[in-house]
Amino acid sequence: MAECQEDVTALSVLDRLNGLREVISPELVRQVLVACGRGGQRACGLSHEVMTWIVLAMGILTELPIRQVHKHSRFLRPGEKTPGRSALCEGRKRLGPRPLKDLFDRVVRPLATQRTRGCYYRGRLMVGIDGTQIDLPDTERNARFFGYPQGGRGQGAFPQVRKLTLVELGTHVEFAFNFGPLSQGEQTLAARLHKKLPKGCLLFQDKNFFSYESWKRLRKQGVHILARVKKNLVFPVLKTFADGSFLSKIYKTTYEREKDRNGIFVRVLRYTLDDPQRVGHGEVHLLITSLLSPRHAPAEELISAYHERWEHELTIDEQKTHQDPKRATKPAMLRSQSPRNVVQELYALSIGHFVVRALMHEAALQTDVDPDRLSFTGAFQILKARLPECGTRLPLRDWYTALLWEISQEKLPPRRNRINPRVIKQKIKKWPQKRAEHRHPPPLTKAFQDSVVMIP
Repeated sequence: MAECQEDVTALSVLDRLNGLREVISPELVRQVLVACGRGGQRACGLSHEVMTWIVLAMGILTELPIRQVHKHSRFLRPGEKTPGRSALCEGRKRLGPRPLKDLFDRVVRPLATQRTRGCYYRGRLMVGIDGTQIDLPDTERNARFFGYPQGGRGQGAFPQVRKLTLVELGTHVEFAFNFGPLSQGEQTLAARLHKKLPKGCLLFQDKNFFSYESWKRLRKQGVHILARVKKNLVFPVLKTFADGSFLSKIYKTTYEREKDRNGIFVRVLRYTLDDPQRVGHGEVHLLITSLLSPRHAPAEELISAYHERWEHELTIDEQKTHQDPKRATKPAMLRSQSPRNVVQELYALSIGHFVVRALMHEAALQTDVDPDRLSFTGAFQILKARLPECGTRLPLRDWYTALLWEISQEKLPPRRNRINPRVIKQKIKKWPQKRAEHRHPPPLTKAFQDSVVMIP
């Protein structure tokens, strides 16, 4: 482990990360460490404060192993050695996941203002909820805690963590998330996320999230909802509106619907698509909403607005494909080999994504464009390229101004009118599936040459 030194601050040691202080305050990091019982530590090369910034850097320098993250975080000093991988891993273990969680809760937030384009539907902040599964290293501890995916062809190759997120759709900011083993369903995880929703927002839900109880709870919080629901649900027509939608009620049980007890008013939008080139052509699509007035929320607007939910899918893609790409020795997955480190890394990745999105939002405001028109991949690569330059040629404020200008130039062309069918191209492999008996074979007792037997 690196030798301890007196009067060392984290960002004086990790000086190539100084640019992150424009989004994450060093003072806030120290406050979080004190609140988590990680303060008062004697300053050293791998103090809790230093390790916090190293873990945060792992959420940005995602293609690098932890020792290389440390190397990329500091300027070269003659005669100064880089800590070994084991020392850095022990530093992560001592730090634990709680400081990263508390830092996420204090730093990450919805960013949209009234000046931000594309974030509101008639004054209501558009928010999406959706889930994903993330591959983990195939270790016994990860497998025991999170579990393997199961399917018709057998058990999956890697353990996975289920992650459910709330996203500010206009800015792609993932401002809250919940996670658990694969045995926990999305509705269970969603129930613990609802309290994070801003009052008065418009929540976009896919059909797996609808339930009478969750609808009742969300409306009590002052949250409005636009949800896709299953086609077999029954909605009595109470009043038909000129825009083609109709007023109805939802009930907890069939019995309560028959007796008309405890119903909640909703507005139903039933429609189909007449373009044979589009996915879903000829099918019945069903949306319901708590916005009951056709005058203040016309059906045609709501149907078009519901497609903003796909911005959530793009946010997931940003994190799983662009922020955490395939590394040389592994497919796209987290690096952590224990559940505690998985939790720590999940928060680090989400904070790293927020840093990029916060910079993009500020750049979009300065040039008066929709944040969707800026390239996440371009902004992410610019940040990684420019971080080492911070403080070398320009003062921090000038560096930040130049960074925002460069990000603002990464404009995307208008989105094409296109479809993307849900199909896969990769064929199934002919090799047998890897099973438990293949994972940890006993050590060999004979050298290769001793096992060779000539055949006469």
